[in-house]
Amino acid sequence: MLDYTRTFGVERPQSVGLDEGLNLWILDGRRIGVLRPGDTRPTWSSNVGQAAEPFGPDALATDSTVICGGEAGRAYVGYSANEMKRAEGIEQRTYIPWRGEAGYSPERFAEYRKGDLDAVRLQPDGTVKLEEHLWRTTGASNAGREAGIHNTNDFHYEEDRTVLNCARVTRGRDRGDLYITTNHGVTRIQGLVYNSHRHPGWYLYENGSEWGSLQCPYMHGLGIGQNGDVLVANEQMVGVLVPSPKLEEWDREFTWEGPTPWSFKSFNDALNGQATDDYWRAFEQVRSGRYYLGSKEYGVWALTPKNRSTGNWSKLAGLPSNRILSLKATDDGALYIGTDGAGLWRLEADGTTLSQVRDVPGQQVKQLVYEPTVTPSMLLVLTDKGLTVLRGP
Repeated sequence: MLDYTRTFGVERPQSVGLDEGLNLWILDGRRIGVLRPGDTRPTWSSNVGQAAEPFGPDALATDSTVICGGEAGRAYVGYSANEMKRAEGIEQRTYIPWRGEAGYSPERFAEYRKGDLDAVRLQPDGTVKLEEHLWRTTGASNAGREAGIHNTNDFHYEEDRTVLNCARVTRGRDRGDLYITTNHGVTRIQGLVYNSHRHPGWYLYENGSEWGSLQCPYMHGLGIGQNGDVLVANEQMVGVLVPSPKLEEWDREFTWEGPTPWSFKSFNDALNGQATDDYWRAFEQVRSGRYYLGSKEYGVWALTPKNRSTGNWSKLAGLPSNRILSLKATDDGALYIGTDGAGLWRLEADGTTLSQVRDVPGQQVKQLVYEPTVTPSMLLVLTDKGLTVLRGP
């Protein structure tokens, strides 16, 4: 166990990540830091990419959100932006006409660039430069449209604007792929090319209407299953996606069939109704195969699917707080639990034995990042007091 904040001057950042070269990336507002193997202090760079100007509603972003490592020397930085508003003469709230199309205006067109995701590159002197603000996606209709992250199946729809979470696949067939969750769904990225998006949405029918309203709340929960499945959870629904090897097949929605099917999609009927927020913040699968979800309000829940749309849910007993911000499964079969107010906890592989990891400073555990490709493995624990790294077993 090593306190990186005290030992290396990592300070108290908002997000951290590791790339394939084991460079530690640190996000703090408009600053990006990198601690390379062998460095004694991180090197900081400011005003990169979307953070080139002060954050605000009329800027490129309202804030920075998360950072994730990619291939050696590359990281991805997520940003937030305000939701799209309706415009006169445009029926759909998120629709943006392209240049030369009916309803085009420079002001609305500028919304394409807001929020989203930057790819940044480590320089020889340890500083960071923008590589590209992601815009390349699959599909011929999107060719040449440098317009940030938008819907892959129709570039006009600007729905994914705020990046809430990110996870790099660390092993298996899809090693190196990146997934991000947003205000709308989950997007898959390979290098500088993305496919957006999937969501475990459902239709709400009100006042006897035959037209349902698609419900896609903000999606914070994101994990990679033991076999490479993608685990996602928005405020109401949870889902397990089986990715195909082809990036262009990610957004092909045929529910239970097709190249990227849902193997599970449902809600916690033991907690709330489908239309009530469960505030999911984390979704993990431990070595035994059991799934766990963490809620910002309702604690940790174990899930065992019965079929593709129903499951057995049970609340984990023994935690001193119901406010959960992060979870992470490790190769020894354990589950680490990050609370908001009661520090870091460890659930043993037996699924019942709980203990507090008392030596990690901080009561609010904001992020857990696991790197299993090194020996001993690394668990990054980011709290309100800074960054601690656990090694083992």
